[in-house]
Amino acid sequence: MKPSFGRRAFLVSNLIFLAFISFLCLMPIIHILAISFSSGSAAAAGKVALWPVEFTTAAYDNVFGKPEYVRAFGISIQRVVVGTALSMLLTIVTAYPLSKDRNTFRLRTVYAWIFVFTILFNGGLIPTYLTIKSLGLIDSLGALVFPMAINVFNVILLLNFYRNLPRELEDASRIDGAGHFSTLWKIYVPLSLPALATTGLFTMVGHWNSWFDGMLYMNHPENYPLQTFLQTVIIKMDFRFLKSENVELMLQLSDRTSRAAQIFVAAFPILIVYPFLQRFFIKGIVMGSVKE
Repeated sequence: MKPSFGRRAFLVSNLIFLAFISFLCLMPIIHILAISFSSGSAAAAGKVALWPVEFTTAAYDNVFGKPEYVRAFGISIQRVVVGTALSMLLTIVTAYPLSKDRNTFRLRTVYAWIFVFTILFNGGLIPTYLTIKSLGLIDSLGALVFPMAINVFNVILLLNFYRNLPRELEDASRIDGAGHFSTLWKIYVPLSLPALATTGLFTMVGHWNSWFDGMLYMNHPENYPLQTFLQTVIIKMDFRFLKSENVELMLQLSDRTSRAAQIFVAAFPILIVYPFLQRFFIKGIVMGSVKE
């Protein structure tokens, strides 16, 4: 049946409206990218909008010429890889028993309420810092990874996803002689890839964007992750890396172009990863948020 004129008009209007909203969301990113490729004088004069003015790559030469930036970038990569792997492992092994009914796991409700309690109340900043310090994790990767090792929201999302899986699959695996670990890793985990992709991306973005814990737990700037390093860069521009004879590069740079380049390089990995995992979002969140 051919859609009516009113229906077609609604679809076209809806498409135009969503395209406009999408463009508004992309404008800040495009503006930052344009500034990063513009000359320092053009950026300082406010001439840059959505297209580079007096195109130059001096800001990116600045970024990748800083050993501090490259080192901070590497620390953030390590943090994301180790932190995401540890968080996903703990989330999977925590959500699986909590997804069982009371007959299978009698203390399930008690443990579930303990986890929910941590969402509402926490120890606070000072006790957390003292705990990290007493464990000897100051100025180490563990200080950035362990406090975020498990997220209760992700656990709830995943356990509800497990509950929606057919119970007959587990019964069949038990008949074949599989235990809980075999059932978890060979049946539940492969079937829960949409939920795992969703929670994994949440974890990656959380680690990548976190800056305050680096400022709190790192006593030496050389141990800063990228976002903590960027926070210090945004406050104060630093030209110490420049040589006295490199006058041309100094003239092409400004604090705005340098900051824009560093911000875009920092956001680029997430911009690359996000589209590949976005298709799992709807299925992962909807199925994980519905409780039978």
